[in-house]
Amino acid sequence: MENGEGEGLVFSVTDLKQYTYCPRIVFYTYCLPLLRPTTYKMDAGIAAHEKAEKRERRRTLAAYGMDIDDGQRHFDVRVSSDELGLRGRVDMAVEIPGGEQGREWVPVDYKQTARKTGKHIRRQLAAYGMMLEQTLGGTARQGFVYSLVTRKTEKVVLTKKLRGEVREAAAAMREMVKREQMPAAPRSRRPCVSCEFRRFCNDVI
Repeated sequence: MENGEGEGLVFSVTDLKQYTYCPRIVFYTYCLPLLRPTTYKMDAGIAAHEKAEKRERRRTLAAYGMDIDDGQRHFDVRVSSDELGLRGRVDMAVEIPGGEQGREWVPVDYKQTARKTGKHIRRQLAAYGMMLEQTLGGTARQGFVYSLVTRKTEKVVLTKKLRGEVREAAAAMREMVKREQMPAAPRSRRPCVSCEFRRFCNDVI
């Protein structure tokens, strides 16, 4: 990729999550796209999200610890940000009518396999909140992760620090792809155990 070509790249929010989990996943996806495998886990995740949305329509907002009676739920909301160079779809966005603070958005993300809300998931949720603000206006102060495994929710506060991490990661992804430079393997090999790209990383045992 020649210099400058990476400037117009638009990444998905999933790319941001994967980059935080392991930067090499994004490298392989954009610099060596023919290597991208399709796994059972990917297909299972899509099916699980569809079932979750049907259940969600019957669940009350109290399940998220929200004392809100008039919040309106929107499903599969398309969002984007020119500033971040990101796009994505929010599983569910709760719209809270505006008062003095204006309209508020609360992104909710379903997770098929995650039992804990790691840094990669928190950044993904923050990116959704930032893009809801930029796409639809209003503010996003918090979001929720709903585990399809434990059937529990976890609140994530969209702090200034977390938003800064999203901006830094988005810029780093763009620079990596522009330079076509493979990043170092993650310090922890735990992410490598079930990674579909593991066989391409000759330095990972």
